[in-house]
Amino acid sequence: MRLIVVGVALALSGCSSVGSMTSTVGGWFGSGPTKAKPAELVEFKPSASLTEAWKGETGDASGHLFRPQAEGDDVFAAGGSRVVRIAVPTGAMLWKADTEAKLSAGAGVGQGMVLAGGGKGELLALDLGSGQLRWKAALSSEVTGQLWAVADMVIARTGDGRVHGLAAADGSRKWLYTRSLPALSLRGAGGMVVRDDVLYAGFSGGKLVALNAVNGAQLWEATVAVPRGATELERVADVMGNPVVDERQVCAVAYQGRVACFDRRNGALLWARDTSSNSGLAMDERNVYVTDDKDAVTAYDKSSGRAGWRQDKLARRQVTAPLALGIWVVVADGEGYVHVLSADDGSFVARAKVDSSVRTAPVDIGPGFAVQTTKGSVVAFRLK
Repeated sequence: MRLIVVGVALALSGCSSVGSMTSTVGGWFGSGPTKAKPAELVEFKPSASLTEAWKGETGDASGHLFRPQAEGDDVFAAGGSRVVRIAVPTGAMLWKADTEAKLSAGAGVGQGMVLAGGGKGELLALDLGSGQLRWKAALSSEVTGQLWAVADMVIARTGDGRVHGLAAADGSRKWLYTRSLPALSLRGAGGMVVRDDVLYAGFSGGKLVALNAVNGAQLWEATVAVPRGATELERVADVMGNPVVDERQVCAVAYQGRVACFDRRNGALLWARDTSSNSGLAMDERNVYVTDDKDAVTAYDKSSGRAGWRQDKLARRQVTAPLALGIWVVVADGEGYVHVLSADDGSFVARAKVDSSVRTAPVDIGPGFAVQTTKGSVVAFRLK
């Protein structure tokens, strides 16, 4: 399988991150020589109207996992060396800023700032209103994943297993949380989510950790998956994508592991189901939705973990993590198709095509949703 192809390249190159290679694990990082043919698209009668509202441009986003963020009536996105602000109602470009850095993460929004990270450890805070640089901080390695601004803190992750807490005012360090990494890990591992001043962060090795977002103190640690197997490749068990959280619980999913939900107060396990994901999950009032490493989307009852429906007609299409959007669940794929599923039974209700592959989950932008393509396009859709 493709993980083995990547592992061979890693052994020869001396790298420790699977995501640094051009071959794929579940299709995340390129189109290596063993890429399987995607499943043919099934025919269906659309039961919802899906139309493109507008299209904006960042820069080339093919090497990293960029995801736009919505704030108020605007959406912010990063790609190449550029960060942009786009008006959701019209698609008008309100500003674009060239950071002069090769970006690897973004955009994060909060506290009047737009955040982006670079491959050399640059963390950039831009003014939300103008796009002008407020401050720049040097972190320990490539900035990865979601960036957060909460209270008077900015929180960023780097590829060496560190979580950095910085002062929102000037980027000075306030705290640092460090964990050792296994020999191999996947790009896309190690997402974060913040709620009520608690940061929930997933790690390689199958761990989910709750941290005090203000001072970085660890509140609890839970096990999403236990690494198993005789080789380093078989033992890859990374928490993938951002955890999801509600008033009671926080849930995460791991590659070669489980989807699991934990009590937010103390990390006690509420339920778990065996699955493997290399993309991530979403949650709404009823269900936890997981895209597994076979590109099937499954709905699990979020109270009991009981599996409801499973949509398995997108096999080998490199399907993104889902977006739960009311009565719909939205995913995109490596062929540039956007798929809208019924949240009730997983059936197809609408489909559209964008200019290139999509690697990260669609984003709720208020009226509709948006996706970012590997070419750097930010495409907004209206769904009725």
